[in-house]
Amino acid sequence: MTEPSPLPGDPSELHLRISYDDGLWDTPQADTLECWNVAVLHRRRAHGEHHEPVSSSGCTTADCSSCTVEDVVVGSMTFYRVHLDRGRNAYWAMEEESEELYETAQVLLDPETGSFTDEVSEQLEYVGSALLVMNRVTLDPPWRGHGLAAVLACEVITRLMAGCRAVACSPGITDLSSHRLTARAEWDRVNAKIAQGWESLGFRPYRDNVYLLSPASQDLEEQRGAMRRRLAELRGSWRAGAS
Repeated sequence: MTEPSPLPGDPSELHLRISYDDGLWDTPQADTLECWNVAVLHRRRAHGEHHEPVSSSGCTTADCSSCTVEDVVVGSMTFYRVHLDRGRNAYWAMEEESEELYETAQVLLDPETGSFTDEVSEQLEYVGSALLVMNRVTLDPPWRGHGLAAVLACEVITRLMAGCRAVACSPGITDLSSHRLTARAEWDRVNAKIAQGWESLGFRPYRDNVYLLSPASQDLEEQRGAMRRRLAELRGSWRAGAS
């Protein structure tokens, strides 16, 4: 099993930019699906003319004139808010948008009504009407293997799940560029680790690799605290290694 490499920077300098691009399209499809894009940014500070990287506390003063700051994209996420009570039939809206969303719709929604199936509804408290789908989460290779995807996704879900009755995801490898995932055993191990990360947030397997999280459950809020403690631990480890 491959051990994760040391983090390439201070994880406490990671932050998220969550955006929704409204094209002002007056169409049933646009009324039903909202695509939210998330940029994972790392704030890097460089000191002096040679631009040597420093930590946030590396300069003698907070307004050091020799220190430059830049935000570098180190990952991305895509979420969909699916409105089941407006626009067009959500089942077919998801089918039209992408194969991944269609696979989720086939498991959770009734094709005739576009609403949750009776079986799914029985498992969910009525705290909203929409469905939030965590469609894709990707970090650059140097940032992987430390549990940061779950830490960051937890924050995004907390901000986007208002008005949603369920949060869904389909755990699996989204970046197929890694050459080390050629062996089936390694592929299965990485997929299992990804699923374990989402389960740590409260997602539970439902059917056909679709996992569900209820916004009404206390799991996410409890795990949010644990995730933030994990981030603090990673920061401490990074600073110890960098000193």
